[in-house]
Amino acid sequence: MKQRSFPSTFSIVARDPTNGDIGIIVQSKFPAVGAVVPWALAEVGAVASQAWANTSYGPRGIRLMSGGNSASETLKILLHDDDKAEHRQVGIVDAKGRAVAHTGSECMDWAGHLVGDGYACQGNILAGETVVKSMAEAYERTEGDLIDKLFAALGAGQAAGGDKRGMQSAAILVVREGGGYEGGNDRYVDVRVDDHPSPIEELNRVFHLYDMTLLSREDPSCLLAIEGDLVMKIQNALVSLGYLETAVGDSLTPAAHSALQEWINTNNFENKYRDDGTIWQSVLKYLLEDAKSQG
Repeated sequence: MKQRSFPSTFSIVARDPTNGDIGIIVQSKFPAVGAVVPWALAEVGAVASQAWANTSYGPRGIRLMSGGNSASETLKILLHDDDKAEHRQVGIVDAKGRAVAHTGSECMDWAGHLVGDGYACQGNILAGETVVKSMAEAYERTEGDLIDKLFAALGAGQAAGGDKRGMQSAAILVVREGGGYEGGNDRYVDVRVDDHPSPIEELNRVFHLYDMTLLSREDPSCLLAIEGDLVMKIQNALVSLGYLETAVGDSLTPAAHSALQEWINTNNFENKYRDDGTIWQSVLKYLLEDAKSQG
């Protein structure tokens, strides 16, 4: 009989009570975990199916919750129809923030879950119970939006030992009605790392670019007035990158302003473009790092 591979995985499903965002973040010693574990639909709920994952739990769970079933009712139906339920692990949260989880008795040690207010943490083949406990604690104490809280939980789980077998892939999925690109779908955040020696670190790096490109999460206090020494820093960076011929003056010249806009457009940061004499700290940091990397 063919040996079956069981991904060692830890994840958290959660709903933000302030705005209704629903999301999942996950890490696994298994390639492309984002294609297997996370399932979510805005204003409906989220399902994380793992261990000997039954991928039908995702779409079926979403349909059940769309039809009015609670997270608990959905879980019962999914398990009732599955003759391998004791090999499954699943976490579910619905649109009302009701969370539930299941860890089958045949899941490989250490396996377990912890359900809190609006979230559920679950994992299998872990270093121990401290992994899910640390995730829950980090999620609850972290300030910020759902994205910040999910990343904090994942990092805490890894710091507590994470998967016994190591790391390979990671993913984050957050859904919001009309939250996707140009409002065309609900994928507010959908970032995956399919194979990497440090997938959580890489997920953070790729998400940073995604955040810069598509999201508007920065506080207005992060805006900097383009004046004083900042004028020459920006112009010198644009010169070194080939967008501007010379750096002159103590204010941003029309040529420098056009060059900055061209650099922003080239890097797909139109979402962060400003025409009021200010620049986001994140954009400035990326610009200076880009220039430095060019020598």
